[in-house]
Amino acid sequence: MTYSPVHTFHVPVMGTAFTIDTPIKVARFGISSVMSIGDDELCETMRRHYCQEYAIPFEPIKKWDEDFRARRITAYLDLVHDIVTLQVSQLKAQTFGEGTDLSKYFELLPDNSALRSRYLEMKAEADSIKRAAIEAELRGSIVAGSLDVNIMTKIDRLNYSKRGELLPEEFSDALAALRGYANSKLESAIVFSAGFNRRLYAYVDKFSDFFPDSLGRIKKKIILKVSDFRSSLTQGKFFAKKGVWISEHRIESGLNCGGHAFATDGFLMGPILDEFCRKKDELVHQLMDICNGVLTDRGRHPFVAVPETRITVQGGIGTHEEDQFLLNHFKADGTGWATPFLLVPEVTTLDEATRLELAATTSSDLYLSGVSPLGVPFNTYRGSASDKLKLARALEGKPGSPCPKGYLVSNTEFTGKPICTASTVYQKKKIAQLQEAHLTPEQYQKAYQKVIDKSCLCEDLAAGALVQYGIDNHRALAPAVCPGPNLAYFSKISTLTEIVGHIYGRCNLLNDTYRSNMFISELKMYIDYLGRQIGDTVLGIVERKTDYFQEFKANLEDGIAFYYQMIPFLVDYTQDYRDQMSRELTMLKDEVDLMVLGHPTFFGAQPVGA
Repeated sequence: MTYSPVHTFHVPVMGTAFTIDTPIKVARFGISSVMSIGDDELCETMRRHYCQEYAIPFEPIKKWDEDFRARRITAYLDLVHDIVTLQVSQLKAQTFGEGTDLSKYFELLPDNSALRSRYLEMKAEADSIKRAAIEAELRGSIVAGSLDVNIMTKIDRLNYSKRGELLPEEFSDALAALRGYANSKLESAIVFSAGFNRRLYAYVDKFSDFFPDSLGRIKKKIILKVSDFRSSLTQGKFFAKKGVWISEHRIESGLNCGGHAFATDGFLMGPILDEFCRKKDELVHQLMDICNGVLTDRGRHPFVAVPETRITVQGGIGTHEEDQFLLNHFKADGTGWATPFLLVPEVTTLDEATRLELAATTSSDLYLSGVSPLGVPFNTYRGSASDKLKLARALEGKPGSPCPKGYLVSNTEFTGKPICTASTVYQKKKIAQLQEAHLTPEQYQKAYQKVIDKSCLCEDLAAGALVQYGIDNHRALAPAVCPGPNLAYFSKISTLTEIVGHIYGRCNLLNDTYRSNMFISELKMYIDYLGRQIGDTVLGIVERKTDYFQEFKANLEDGIAFYYQMIPFLVDYTQDYRDQMSRELTMLKDEVDLMVLGHPTFFGAQPVGA
């Protein structure tokens, strides 16, 4: 299936399970979404589930079978492809009418869509012959959304055989996942997120589907999820030097997002988008020159015309006006809406109890946590089933998880072979070390809490799907969820029609909680983040040099200045809204200034009254 964007938004990857089967739910309506392929066990479990639902014979791929991780992923993706193909065929065979998926396909489209206009013409057409012709035309225009996949590049554990022998690099988690996608039927894109992985990127050119054919078409495209322009250029050049094209640069807020938060050094989304807008042509032509030279040298088909290069943005978008501003002012080719979809059962997969908890959360429940074993800040909410289980284990004197999957192993503090900091093995050893460290009661409690705070994300991010579908894996199921801060403004369990209507401005799903503009919200988060970094450095928890804080501060100031200049361009907003945004900027600028005066050690300023 070839991707053709009939919608201006996509559903980004969420956790490991929340969008694992989203294409089966929404692709037939032309909506693109992203599945995580990091958990091969979950892929195999979901394949079994859907084979049963669609009465398809299921032949298990067992752990320790040859290349089982890649084969499980290929098998699941092929099944998703086949199911969506069937769904689209069935949709096209339906008659137009209220309540049918065929009519729903066109009713969901944005108001300015030519296809939606044509659909409305068909409904109004009284001549049966003319109406039948338009109906046939509309059926022929139907395309599925893109069935994209995601690899978190930093999760790339080396693996061992059943006999304990270290396997070659191509069997590492990330490379096996890439191979699983590359060998699948999908004609879509793979999203690389979480930074540069040289080993993984170098492996891409082993698969011909990532290269253009004689017409310049690429069967399997690459999307880079990035936080700034420099990252896109650096990673893009690496791929171009292998003759591989980046079809989309997907910009995500460093902090105003769900799941793992990869903060920039104070670079804000507005200036980042502005740089992409100004330099897109430069980026494209620079990469194309490199890429075509390599393709020619290697005897492959070079691009005759400039290939498709999309710039999309996601992270904290919450209103139709924000969505339109990104598309119109910054010339984005599309937007990603994630967290609000956690309240839409027709789109994401999550157990009902947890979804109801999410609907009731407020801003005080949502926080940037230390639960991830990767040591990266992680957006989540307080009081999840995962939190309760890990606390209960600690109180019982059995801290940590049995670590049944081990995707996040990385620590070698106590062992030669990497283990996970959320595991029972690590936490018991670490707590024993703390007990021998002659710490004060206060120091010990803080250090102890930091240890037991780690959650088994491999298991718990997948648990919601298993609970929802009644699948027993013979282990404790305690769902963890990773919503972004934007969830505080959405409280309604919604339908697909409602959430798409909200995105396109046909209805409003926001609750009554005051909500700052997405750019202001991100700025607040970065100011809070900087304050915590300064505090941790003062206390000796982390080590940061003065230059780091000075650069961070300067970047925030540049961002604030940019936003002052941007406000007049918010033409779809009222004057009161623009005035309020200006006042918030002034307050936040003052807050940055006060931080400077309060910490002269880092910024070279004099204390107040000096």
